[in-house]
Amino acid sequence: MAAQMTNAHRRFLQILMSNGITEGSEARKLHQHCCETDKVYYAHDKLDDFISTINSHLQPLFMQIRKGISEDNGRAHYAVVNLAETEVTKMASDYTEMELELFRKTMDLIILSENGFASSTDILNLADQLKTKKIKKKEAEQVLKVFVEDKWLSEKNGEYTLHTRCIIEMEQYILSNYQDVARKCNICHSLAIQSQACESCGIGMHLPCVRKYFRGQTEPRCPECNEFWSCDTP
Repeated sequence: MAAQMTNAHRRFLQILMSNGITEGSEARKLHQHCCETDKVYYAHDKLDDFISTINSHLQPLFMQIRKGISEDNGRAHYAVVNLAETEVTKMASDYTEMELELFRKTMDLIILSENGFASSTDILNLADQLKTKKIKKKEAEQVLKVFVEDKWLSEKNGEYTLHTRCIIEMEQYILSNYQDVARKCNICHSLAIQSQACESCGIGMHLPCVRKYFRGQTEPRCPECNEFWSCDTP
């Protein structure tokens, strides 16, 4: 039988949903704050159990709090995911058809790239190829800005990649729709967009996971096939 939901659990869920995505250290602080505010038992190492209780009550609603890893720094993040909706319906209430088409085409560029990034130039060149409505590059820039603000995309020096929120929420969609190229990290088992792959067996690893796994090794070898890891370790 599922553990009882308390006001602390409800408060935690409400704040998590309003945040969109919450970094691991903030989630731990939030856990403590909710337990202390609503005067329920708090243990600093029981966040996963606390979330598990919420998830058992969200299950009939086809929702779940999921944990994901930032591809930039390897830190854990938490987001509430609607399991009943596809990528399109999840975003359809917030964006126009044209904006969704631009997002899908941007996602194509990012996932099919070698490094998990797409340049702003390549994305903006899609603006006049959209089937729903051809737009000017200036308009496309504004749409990309909104996707960054809403934490679907991340931008750095004119290069775009998928935000951690997007990866957590759309993992199943990406794995289903990009079966030939999408892979999970061999170390943390989360979807890996920015990753390195073994030239021998093809397994992939996030860059932070590569850093952590090969730390202190003089000759890096693949954790799967034990062949020499030929990529430059970050």
